[in-house]
Amino acid sequence: MRRTSSPFLLAALVLAALAGFVDAYAFVRLGGFFVSFMSGNTTQGAAALGNGDWNTARIALTLVMGFVAGVMLAAIAARAVAARPMAAVMALATLLLGAAAIGTLASPPIVLPLLAAAMGAINGVFTRNGEVTIGITYFTGNLVRLGQSLAAALMGEGGGWLALRYLLLWLAFVGGAMGGATAEHAIGDQALWYAALASGWMTLLLARQRPAAAQA
Repeated sequence: MRRTSSPFLLAALVLAALAGFVDAYAFVRLGGFFVSFMSGNTTQGAAALGNGDWNTARIALTLVMGFVAGVMLAAIAARAVAARPMAAVMALATLLLGAAAIGTLASPPIVLPLLAAAMGAINGVFTRNGEVTIGITYFTGNLVRLGQSLAAALMGEGGGWLALRYLLLWLAFVGGAMGGATAEHAIGDQALWYAALASGWMTLLLARQRPAAAQA
């Protein structure tokens, strides 16, 4: 993320807030599972297996598989639409979020895997040479980098601006999560439609950008 341009950094902050919004909605509304935090689902699933709670383990591990599927689909979309890879990935995420919103009306069990796939896809928006340059939902890793950057700044090695960017990403996710929890309480499943609309708006904005890859 060292050479990320300002427009792409702003887009990353918006996507972090969107991911927080969706994650909090899913956690509160759909049974205490995460759709962007796969470390948590892995621990939850493994602990459930150890305790013989097969239903919880099944849900948690299904979410992990849905997330990985979303990452795979994003990589395929980016390659298929090489001229506008970020917009292609955002369009995919928008379709998945829209499908999840529809799923709340027809088939609630499919909602969580669709949301996990959407969050996996969002992580593919900022890539370079097939590698993720800005992890939208990797907040354990982002906090590690924040701590490293702060340590570098304290030792006079620079890194203050980089630390600020990692902090802003974390704060954007926190703000989005607060909004998601509030929206779930106020309007329930309709919150997902707002998430899909926000994702669609980001798709249009990224489609208008000149072909370029976010730099890290």
